[in-house]
Amino acid sequence: MHPVAGLLLSYVLGSIPAAYMAGKLVKGIDLRQHGSGNLGATNVYRVLGAKTALAVLLIDALKGALPVLLLPGVTTTAHPERWAVAYGIAAIAGHVRPVFLLWKGGGKGVATAAGVFFALAPLAMLVTTAVWMAVVYASGYVSLASLAAALVLPAALLALGAGPRSELLWVALALSAFVFWTHRANIGRLQRGEESRFGRKSAGPSGGDAKRG
Repeated sequence: MHPVAGLLLSYVLGSIPAAYMAGKLVKGIDLRQHGSGNLGATNVYRVLGAKTALAVLLIDALKGALPVLLLPGVTTTAHPERWAVAYGIAAIAGHVRPVFLLWKGGGKGVATAAGVFFALAPLAMLVTTAVWMAVVYASGYVSLASLAAALVLPAALLALGAGPRSELLWVALALSAFVFWTHRANIGRLQRGEESRFGRKSAGPSGGDAKRG
């Protein structure tokens, strides 16, 4: 397989809208019109419940991990490690701008990016995940935990030996900036004390948690 075909396949796999499909299958709703409107596991939890949210989280993570783990072995390229990173980026792009939803209304890419880095740098991601869980436990804010994880991942890569020329480090830094950009509304709500805490389910677009998370 040509690596460009691998990029397209990664993007298409990343585009599978697991949260959207869950909303349709479980309650017959468009999840973009409920809760925060975001097609991510946190909004799935609030609207559809914990079991469905866990399934969506795993699927979104696998969308990032599988192209990284499988495609370098079936594509014709002299630099499989570089293409593995590229496939991961394509999968994240697909999640954020899914072709199956006409490039609109995707998720923020955190779970898919986590899958990518679990495949590429598992030790760094274990540290990052531990920080994410600690922040959620201590604060109740998933958005704050995602922001903290975005900062910790590049630091963990550096601590574990990634040098300043490491492509993976620069991808992690770019991803960190991207996570902050996609969470800019959450940052504003955190500053105003209006952000919803994990564990509260939304009653719908008119409920107290509408457009949060």
